[in-house]
Amino acid sequence: MSTDEFVFKSQNLRSSQLTNTPARAGQRALLYATGIDEEDIKKPLIAVVNSYSEIVAGHMHMRELADYIKLGIAEAGGVGREIGTIAICDGLCQGHQGMRYPLPSRDLIADSVEMAVEAHCFDAMVLIAACDKIIPAMLMAAARINIPSIIVTGGPMLPGNVNGNDLFCSSELREFPGRLEAGKITADYMKRVEQITLPTCGSCAHLGTANSMSMLTEFLGMSLTGCGTAPAVSNERKRIAKKSGRQIMKLLEKNITPRKILTREAFLNGIAGAMATGSSTNLVLHLIAIANEAGIKLTLDDFDRISRRVPFICNLQPSGKYPIASLDSHGGIKAVMKNIESELNLNALTVSDKTIGEIISDVHPVEDDVIKSMAHPQKSEGGIAVLYGTLAPEGAVVKQSGVNPNMYKFKGRARVFNSMEETDAAITNNEIEKGTVIVIRYEGPKGGPGMREMLSTTALIMGRGMDNDCALVTDGRFSGATHGPCIGHVSPEAAAGGIIGLVQDGDEIEIDITNRKLNLNVSDEELQKRRANFKPVIKPMGTALKKYASHVQSASEGAILKA
Repeated sequence: MSTDEFVFKSQNLRSSQLTNTPARAGQRALLYATGIDEEDIKKPLIAVVNSYSEIVAGHMHMRELADYIKLGIAEAGGVGREIGTIAICDGLCQGHQGMRYPLPSRDLIADSVEMAVEAHCFDAMVLIAACDKIIPAMLMAAARINIPSIIVTGGPMLPGNVNGNDLFCSSELREFPGRLEAGKITADYMKRVEQITLPTCGSCAHLGTANSMSMLTEFLGMSLTGCGTAPAVSNERKRIAKKSGRQIMKLLEKNITPRKILTREAFLNGIAGAMATGSSTNLVLHLIAIANEAGIKLTLDDFDRISRRVPFICNLQPSGKYPIASLDSHGGIKAVMKNIESELNLNALTVSDKTIGEIISDVHPVEDDVIKSMAHPQKSEGGIAVLYGTLAPEGAVVKQSGVNPNMYKFKGRARVFNSMEETDAAITNNEIEKGTVIVIRYEGPKGGPGMREMLSTTALIMGRGMDNDCALVTDGRFSGATHGPCIGHVSPEAAAGGIIGLVQDGDEIEIDITNRKLNLNVSDEELQKRRANFKPVIKPMGTALKKYASHVQSASEGAILKA
């Protein structure tokens, strides 16, 4: 018996495992049940991985983006089939126990994409993501599965307009609770501003982690040009989605897979872009984790070395003046790339099938109030600095672009807390004196567990105007909206026996961002005595967090999971 009539497509396509040979009658029947016909059976099968969610402002428009992507796939001769994964909004999780879950969700999302795509033998995939952990999760999945892939990010929302300030972003709104407690604003005013700060769908309008990751994805070459900054509500975002659907078919034809794009050179380009834009410190965790999936070794030293070389040139909130929509209208990521061209590997390949050099070859340098030049930057060093010392032997990170230079060197007495809630209560009760270094521990990847963001604490500090009198050090992390003298990712964390677990009230802590130092000025003999009596705090946790805590590694390693 001839079986030729059951050979529907080339065996080089992964989806042929579902369609070819008489033995696949059941699989073909299930595909027919989804509305696929025999002509579709012959075409490549493309996963459209959607993190749509009605509760997440950055994701609520993604059904429409998925439709445009599937149109592009169909135009180019493929069959797009949409599958879903979860999305958690960091902004909604701020200030309570829910913040224990966003970082663990990063690895859960990557696993879910791997499972669905591998189980159903998709030939390629377009991944739709926005917000803090979902974009890195999609990039991790792309590097891990290593089939032709494109990331389509959801894009930033437009800024609000508050009292004629049409550049108003939620990063400033987050400071209002502190201003309210300090009597600087009224409750009625705060309520009114809450309703007009976020006027559209999309990722929060400032350069938080969500937009940092979206812009980074373009720097890495994993999204098409313009995708990093085009507003969520723009027609350009829809065109990029449709074009991405068409482009994935070209990548499949040429077998251009993520690991051909995500080289060490690409990751170094990404770090350079992060330093130039003043991106979120969370990006450090995520880049290391993505690189790990791609088989590339990145260390904190790579970030600090590039930070010393590539200046902060983008005047973006919260460290500067403008929202992401302004960056887009002034040239977007292409313009930033052009201005730091000398620090980029121009031979790095992108999903456009062009190199970075080819993409910016006809771009003219921009120098204005939104994008500065390397010769006349916003600040002379990159946005992120890595500190080491007796308090952080494996490193800590600070968004130096958001720190007042007069706080680059600071020496103060420790006030120690074992949770964010305890800290917030002390600030609200006016218990923090000038000259204090606030220490928040047991908020790291293992100790939290989940490495919560300390945004409610930093918002209170900034809103009360304490940022020139006090500093904050934690083994937790910070929102991309954070600015001020806030040092996070202290490694090893307290729950892993790190020195931060031995700090006591009144100890002297010395911060020196210029020289990259973070020291606890306590003798070795005293620390040995304290360690003899050390018992780490173990916080209550449910099943999911227990699994996470048992496998998660140090923040200095990207908080990756190891079996």
